[in-house]
Amino acid sequence: MNYRHAYHAGNHADVLKHAVLARVLGYLVQKDKPLAVLDAHAGIGRYDLKGAEAYKTGEWKDGIGRLLAEPLPEDARGLLATYLNMIRDLNPDGTLRIYPGSPEIIARLLRRSDRIILNELHPADADTLAARYASDKRVRITRVDAAQAVKAELPFTERRGVVLIDPAFEVAGELEKMARMLGHIHARMQNTTIIAWYPLKQEGAEAALLDAATALPCAGTIAAELRVREGFAEGGLAGSGVVVVNPPHTLKAELGIILPVLAARLGAAKWGRGSVRELTPPR
Repeated sequence: MNYRHAYHAGNHADVLKHAVLARVLGYLVQKDKPLAVLDAHAGIGRYDLKGAEAYKTGEWKDGIGRLLAEPLPEDARGLLATYLNMIRDLNPDGTLRIYPGSPEIIARLLRRSDRIILNELHPADADTLAARYASDKRVRITRVDAAQAVKAELPFTERRGVVLIDPAFEVAGELEKMARMLGHIHARMQNTTIIAWYPLKQEGAEAALLDAATALPCAGTIAAELRVREGFAEGGLAGSGVVVVNPPHTLKAELGIILPVLAARLGAAKWGRGSVRELTPPR
């Protein structure tokens, strides 16, 4: 409840998470069928990188700041275009100041016929979120624990859906809680695409989540990881990963192009590492 994402907006973890989110949604909206998205840890939607919180940490400078500093290779540039063009649209004068959180990315990519549920437990952030999207008829705001939101909102009335899980990791046992949430989501709606973000600190801490994702009877589940420096105990965030359950069939190959570019651009002292692997075999 004390976590405020404004301190970390636009960092390397956001770049990975939001690049994946944009690719998944960009694929799904190509089909002319309704889509519902639940953002279980929504935050406030947009972030001011010149605000007090982001200014205090400056994490965005080594994340989205580095990514936009120089032109990207053509293949990665094309795959990241939706995400990066959104950022440029939010900053029309060419100065990077406003960064889109996941609710903004979702709202900009979904269609008029789609539905958006934004869940945020922090009272002040939930108020900001509600005010920001008050005029968007697709959006409904909820203010409960993410595990409760998953149980309450699923299955969607729509036959297709996406659930994004990216906790603050303020308390112990968060990865194990996420592992249980994967099971709850799949039990309620088997074809839902799940994007679950996790931190990389010391080696192997994410095993419970990856094991739970591997155990789901879903074909083609993938894990994509971006490491910006070597991880060690008590060493802080060295990188992050996303598990994608029921991913678009194109996603693994796309991330195989994107991740080496992100690693080269965002890695500290050229240490960056990017990888994507299948946790379950494809169909």
